[in-house]
Amino acid sequence: MNSFALAVAPGIAIMLIIYALDQRNREPLGLLVRCFLLGVLCVALPLFVQTVAAIRGWRPSGDGLLSSAIYAFLIVGLSEEGGKYLVLRFFAYPKKAFDEPFDGIVYSVMIGMGFATAENISYVYQYGMATGWARMFISVPAHACFAILMGYYAGLAKFIPQHRGTLLFTGLFWAVVFHGAFDFFLFIGDSIFQVLAALVCLFIAVRLSIRAIRQHRATSREWERLRQENENAVKMEKERDPD
Repeated sequence: MNSFALAVAPGIAIMLIIYALDQRNREPLGLLVRCFLLGVLCVALPLFVQTVAAIRGWRPSGDGLLSSAIYAFLIVGLSEEGGKYLVLRFFAYPKKAFDEPFDGIVYSVMIGMGFATAENISYVYQYGMATGWARMFISVPAHACFAILMGYYAGLAKFIPQHRGTLLFTGLFWAVVFHGAFDFFLFIGDSIFQVLAALVCLFIAVRLSIRAIRQHRATSREWERLRQENENAVKMEKERDPD
């Protein structure tokens, strides 16, 4: 029971923080739960890709840096972030409740935490409590940052439709880049320098994520203000000319 609590607590904590930051037009809880559950289910894609890679002889610490980079960025980074992206793009993105830029971050984090929680449960039960404590402060927050970066661009894409494709691709791209870089330094060894390099990648992702949250909260406030002004203008026009 303690192991399970340790595995699920980080993801729940991060989701609650993001939900608390969404102070206007909060998303339906049922929809957020479904995003979380679909995030859990989307572990199937990377599991399949990584199983096929293992059968073909690919390993995280393969023959040289190039092999490790391919594994980190394409086999792990692209398959994991790609799975989350598919849920975000084809389930959450079209929803009517996705009605302000910050919602992109909200939905993306719910999906990402579903994925991270499922992954965390597996790791904690395989490798023990010590791994769970380490992942609480490193791996799960890393998944949250990757989700925030992807969701930031999804939020932009929703309200800049003429650049939708480019913005959605940009979100996926940066999530894969940071995920791949973080894993790459951990794959090539366990020296203090390589661990520090991975933590530097995480630190940069955290800083960018905080900036993304601040920008989208401000943008959402402005979006809501403009919407209210437009609704008030329409109401006044109807009052002046009821016919």
